Amino acid sequence: MEVLKEKVEEEAATERAEAAERGEKLLRPLDARREEAPMTQEMLRDLEKKLSEIEIVVPEQPLTFTKDSIDISKLPLSYQSNTLKEEHLLQVADNFSRQYSHLCPDRVPLFLHPLNECEVPKFVSTTIRPTLMPYPELYNWDSCAQFVSDFLSMVPLPDPLKPHQKGNCFDFSTLLCSMLIGAGYDAYCINGYGSQDICHMDLTRDVCPLTMKHKEMVQEEEKVPSKKYAIKPPRDLSSRFEQEQEMKKQEEMKGQEEKQRREEEARLLEVEKANIDPLHGLRVHSWVVVLSGKREVPESFFIDPFTARSYSTQDDHFLGIESLWNHKNYWINMQDCWNGCKDLIFDLGDPVRWEYLLLGTDKSHLSLTEEEDDGMNDNDDVENLGKEDEDKSFDMPPSWVEQIEISPEAFETRCPSGKKVIQYKRAKLEKWAPYLNNNGLVCRLTTYEDLECTKTLEIKEWYQNREDMLELKHINKSTGLNIDYFKPGHPQALRAHSYVSMQPEMDRVMEFYETARVDGLVKREETPSSMTEHYRGRSDFLSYRHVDFGPRVKKLALNSAESNPRPVVKITERFSRNPEKPADEDVAERTFLIQEERIQLRYHCRDDHITASKREFLRRTEVDSKGNKIIMTPDMCISFEVEPMEHTKKLLYQYEAMMKLRNEEKLSRHQAWESELEVLEILKLQEEEDDAHTLAISIYDTKRNEKSKEYREAMERVMHEEHLRQVEAQLDYLAPFLAQLPPGNKLTRWQAMCVKEECLSDFKQRLIDKANLIQARFEKETQELQKKQQWYQENQVTLTAEDEDWYLSYCSQAMFRIRILEQRLNRHKEQAPLKYLALEEKLHKDPRLVEFLKVFV
Repeated sequence: MEVLKEKVEEEAATERAEAAERGEKLLRPLDARREEAPMTQEMLRDLEKKLSEIEIVVPEQPLTFTKDSIDISKLPLSYQSNTLKEEHLLQVADNFSRQYSHLCPDRVPLFLHPLNECEVPKFVSTTIRPTLMPYPELYNWDSCAQFVSDFLSMVPLPDPLKPHQKGNCFDFSTLLCSMLIGAGYDAYCINGYGSQDICHMDLTRDVCPLTMKHKEMVQEEEKVPSKKYAIKPPRDLSSRFEQEQEMKKQEEMKGQEEKQRREEEARLLEVEKANIDPLHGLRVHSWVVVLSGKREVPESFFIDPFTARSYSTQDDHFLGIESLWNHKNYWINMQDCWNGCKDLIFDLGDPVRWEYLLLGTDKSHLSLTEEEDDGMNDNDDVENLGKEDEDKSFDMPPSWVEQIEISPEAFETRCPSGKKVIQYKRAKLEKWAPYLNNNGLVCRLTTYEDLECTKTLEIKEWYQNREDMLELKHINKSTGLNIDYFKPGHPQALRAHSYVSMQPEMDRVMEFYETARVDGLVKREETPSSMTEHYRGRSDFLSYRHVDFGPRVKKLALNSAESNPRPVVKITERFSRNPEKPADEDVAERTFLIQEERIQLRYHCRDDHITASKREFLRRTEVDSKGNKIIMTPDMCISFEVEPMEHTKKLLYQYEAMMKLRNEEKLSRHQAWESELEVLEILKLQEEEDDAHTLAISIYDTKRNEKSKEYREAMERVMHEEHLRQVEAQLDYLAPFLAQLPPGNKLTRWQAMCVKEECLSDFKQRLIDKANLIQARFEKETQELQKKQQWYQENQVTLTAEDEDWYLSYCSQAMFRIRILEQRLNRHKEQAPLKYLALEEKLHKDPRLVEFLKVFV
């Protein structure tokens, strides 16, 4: 409690000192105070004198054995040295390498233990650290490889004939292999040889995967068996001669196109042959192989860590394999690679094809033949063999690499600096981190017509976190057609928008999420003179509506299309079959000819009929020229009925039907007008969103959500101020001294002066005691460090590597503590006089002493 009290008092005094520096006159000038209170100044000088007598001497830096370029405080011990087991493994690897070089003198030296960042040899298998990332997106191999490809920056090998330089393919492969093994795959790092393109991450000869169109499975329609009394199709009266001539022309055009394509391919092959790689087959490359078996992998395949693309084990880009390894063992390829990797068999349990380093491998050996099995039935031989294997077995040491951790910020940013550009054949792919661009752009694919990438063909842009839910924008430069794709959540449930111009009443096609709309609208097609809408799942069974517009009537005050809509000329609506109604009464199509004042109806056809009923109404004015109401006449309704019924011939039935159709015509015209307004609203919303670039931020994203961030900071500020007020209220610096006075008596002037002097004297002594305590701790740490240094000098010859590591670690920690104590003492010396003056000022303003101390101010 005393330490806590000291800490609180120290923080409070520090804040008052800072307030004094900001101009808040909590402390009076030192010169004035000396004139007014010489006794106080004398005590202050005495305090400064005693504090100045306390001195410390920082010892010299202890002896270290690390290089100047390595900071010990930032690197773990496993990076700077090897354990006894790792040293034993290096000896085994060196012995294995000598035997291999003796038996295979024509092979290159093995890639076993390169130097790490501290120039300490580390076995390659111990560099792999199997790690399962906490992100579900990194559980499958394709997304995991894509993340590694985007997350790291490729640095080519300075010497293409030697492996392992910083930021190269080996670093990519090691990280990818660690993540794949952690996700449950049977993955291995490979040291081999690759083509020039794959070693330099040159994709200018490859087609971008995003431009490849997936082959759609075409389902063959089942042929409906022909009916016996079906209607015969009409005869084909077209000329066969003309058809043959047309087919010849098409074949000639295809032949010319094929010829041009072959000539272009031949030209490209000649250009590629002219640039023959002089180091073909010698360029060192590292990649990852995933063997079949685990995670339901049906067939083994390669993964290039630079591009995250998967390849067959027989691909021409991979020209040979020297060795491969995982976190458990190391295998050497003993197969001939004259034909690249096409003939290699990845059965690591076959010691003839793959020579292993350690016996402790999880790959079972091939089964022995019957003769070999009979020769090993002797129990003694089996026991001796088991003892010999047990003696020679050696487990792989644990990885020396720290736990692989990827923060959410780094996982979201992915690409270095938040941006990455990849050049493909006739295409360029650009990637950005989310929220890096104000408009939410995260990816752009630009395709070109020529190999020089000068003529743009089309652009595809992918977006994230848009408030208008825009996901993809497809721009065709040759036709000028733009297609915007939206995710679910758009205010109008828009799915896709195809247009050439953003001006209203132009050619455009809008597709919608029909399940998110009340009216079930699926698609809307608009031209300058018409609008077509398709519906699905409506209660009135409406499936189609086509509206034809006439020329707009000019107005003097023309503000917008909303105030002066286009006149409707014709409305055509189609309905799906309503099973609750008879086919003769279920309307299939109705047409409102508004200018001609006619309504045409076509009903559904019954299954046992080949024609459908039709009816046409002639609309007339309700009153004549004299104002008399016109009565329904038979010539106002023209009908064709497959099976005439009596009630349909009555004028009352026809009159009621016509009045109902007139109301539905008004409703259809109103819905067409609302559709025009909705188009204008969508265009306006899209234009505002393109100008504003407003991105949606989750409430859980506390770093980007400014409102929640400001609210949280305000709440923390209020809580901190409240805590300071409570602490200050609980601390009564005069309570111990006032308790010594007789209770119940009024405080006198002499007693007030005594309380003040005792409080200042006690506070001065506490400051001196604190300085002495810091000095005592400093001297103790210094003595212990000197003892350890003397012990090290005496036993330096007999110390083991682990003892030296322990000594270096202790020296580093001791020097850290000594520096901290030195800083604390210097800061205490600087702040002690200010704290003393702050307490004196507070005593002069204390309401219990202010009446008695006015005379001395």
